[in-house]
Amino acid sequence: MLFLLRLLITAVALWVATQVVPGIHHHGSPVALLGVALVFGLVNALLGTVLKLLALPLTILTLGLFALVINALLLYVTAQLSQSLGLGFQVAGFVPAFWGGLVIGVTRAVLLLFLRESESRG
Repeated sequence: MLFLLRLLITAVALWVATQVVPGIHHHGSPVALLGVALVFGLVNALLGTVLKLLALPLTILTLGLFALVINALLLYVTAQLSQSLGLGFQVAGFVPAFWGGLVIGVTRAVLLLFLRESESRG
């Protein structure tokens, strides 16, 4: 159940990015957006872990700002994989991927905060 809730939160964050960031588009159904969220989660889990570990010295040197570059790269890879899978998710380049990664990260953090808050009350 928690996996599905996190997948839904990621899908909502991706949708927010398509609405806010010029250069990020989704041309498909809400189910396809859930597929994009699944691809994004897999890319983050597999490739993101390796990249963050390899870039740890640079991330420390830049006081964490390089993590934004890694997130942009992961979003761009997600868009490329989603395009090849026919899910209709597009990112027009690095700058939209950078801002999209930031928007997705903030949106997910806020939604997960609400989720944790509701879990602690219930």
